[in-house]
This record gives sequence, C-alpha cells and structure tokens, in this order.
Amino acid sequence: MIEKIIACAKRYDADIVGFAPADRFSADDPIFKIFPGTKTVIGLGFRVLRGIYRGVEEGTTYYQYTTMGVENLEETVMPLTLLNVSNLIEEEGFIAVPQRKSPLIQNELEGTNPEVDFNDVYRGVKAENQLDFLNCAVQCGLGEKSMIGSLLTDDYGPFIRYCFILTDAELPATELAAPHLCDNCGECIKACPGRAYAEDGKLDSWRCAVYYNGANGSKNPFMPPEAFADREDRMELINGTAQFDSEEAQEILRDIYFYPPAKHSYRTSICGRACDRACYIHLEEKGLLKKGFVRKFREKEDWKLSTKQFETGVREKEWDFGGKK
Repeated sequence: MIEKIIACAKRYDADIVGFAPADRFSADDPIFKIFPGTKTVIGLGFRVLRGIYRGVEEGTTYYQYTTMGVENLEETVMPLTLLNVSNLIEEEGFIAVPQRKSPLIQNELEGTNPEVDFNDVYRGVKAENQLDFLNCAVQCGLGEKSMIGSLLTDDYGPFIRYCFILTDAELPATELAAPHLCDNCGECIKACPGRAYAEDGKLDSWRCAVYYNGANGSKNPFMPPEAFADREDRMELINGTAQFDSEEAQEILRDIYFYPPAKHSYRTSICGRACDRACYIHLEEKGLLKKGFVRKFREKEDWKLSTKQFETGVREKEWDFGGKK
C-alpha cells in the first residue's frame, strides 16, 4: 500500500512523503490524544516555489508569496492532497485522520502567528488538540530542524510547508534525516529586518509579526512618509531597532497595514520571510541543496531603501535601491 500512497500524494502535488511509526513518539504525544489507534504518521511536504519569492527578493511585487506560497498551498493544494490520500487509505480498510495546521489556533497563551491578523488568533488551546507539526515532520524523515525551528529539506531547504495523516495502517518507516544542513551560521537571524530572533534562535513572535507586516521602512516600498507620526520612537521602529511589548506591538500592527491581505485573512509578508531566504541562499552557496537551478537565487547585493523620507515627511521621487537610483 505504501507505493500507492506515495504515488497518490505525488499525483496531487506533494513533493516529499515520509512515514513515522508510532513508536517514534512518546506515549503522551498529541497524536494519541487525537487518534489513540495511530500506528503510522504520514508526512506530506510541499515546496514553496523558488520563483514565488522573486517579487520580494527584487522589490517588485509582494502578494505572490502570500497568495500562492501560503494561502493556496494551505487552503487548496494541501487539503486536496490530504483528502485524496486519506480516501485511498480508507478504501484499503484503514482509518485516515488528516491533520492540517490551523493558522488561527495556538497552544501558547502568549505570542501570535505573524501570518494572520492577531485579532483572529485563539490562544491557549489545549495541547492535546494540536500536533507538534515540526516534530512530526522530523519524525517522518521530511527534514531536519534548524537553529530557529524551521524545517530544512535536502531539495528545497526551508522553502517547504507540510501536513500529516494519522492512520492505523502499519507502514514501513522512512529513515530519519541525519542533521547536516544547519551549521548554526546565524544568517537567518541576521536577515530579519526587525531583529525578532535572539542569538540562540528564540523567536519573539510579536516582534516578528510587526516586521513580517512591514514596519521596517528600508524594506517596505508601500510605507508612506508620515507613517507612525504619533510615535516618539518612529525612526527606531522604521529602522528595526525599537523596543516594544506585546500590547505596543498590537498598536503598531493596527497602523501598519499599508498593503492588502489575502482572501483568507493571511497577512501579506512584506519581509518575504527574509530568514528563510537567507537560509536558502546560504545552503545554496555551500552546495548542500540537491536540487539545483541554472541561476543562483541571489545574484546581487540585497537591496535596501533610503529612509530619508521618513525624517523629512516627504516621499522621495525615486527609491534608492542598494545605493543606486
């Protein structure tokens, strides 16, 4: 049956398929709370197309990453694959429990999900109701965990999203990925326009949300020159160095929506996952990615906009990209 599952998953656009036996998980793992009869966890990985990041990488268009790389994968492609593979499993006489991450539900009482409106997030949901998605991905052999808690894969680096199926079918296990991609270089941490990561890789999700949505003026072509005019620390905020707590973050986010969201309330990523792009570039430069391309992902210095207009309150006639008009 495993060959049928892999063929079906790939026919419906999964790029990586992995299988974890139940004994890889602790007895109190959420998989057994959700489905006590779980014998195998099936992991399905979906690449986020390299070209989807091009608009942000070039500073030209921003909606493609969110609409195609997040919204359509999470709301259309991945659920369709989950349903078709689950249908196949149940046709074989076994139970299939599809598991897709909800962007609006989180176990923690604090923090938020930068990809959605913070007002919509339900916090403190009981842990037994939610899989540890990253752990499941690692246990299914989809990839390894990076220093900042992202999943790294041999072909696509961090450009990957994933979902799972719990089943009572006993299926052959996929080997665990031996850690070999993340070398703790810290490029992901340094790339964040809002310094949302601590040196040890711990994320301040509220800070991430603020700069994911575009608070750094040097990386946001849509920010008006009068942005955050009522804040004394506006230039620090615009330059990514301001200090603020979660309540202040919410105030900032209410004033920061300079670019429209996607249909399902996903926030448009103005930072374009700078952490993931920096990681991918590093892995590509080191020759660690198995899937190669004719052109390098980044062929010139990363661009940066002038922030003079925020000091004067007058929009510059031309943007200064990397010091070039």
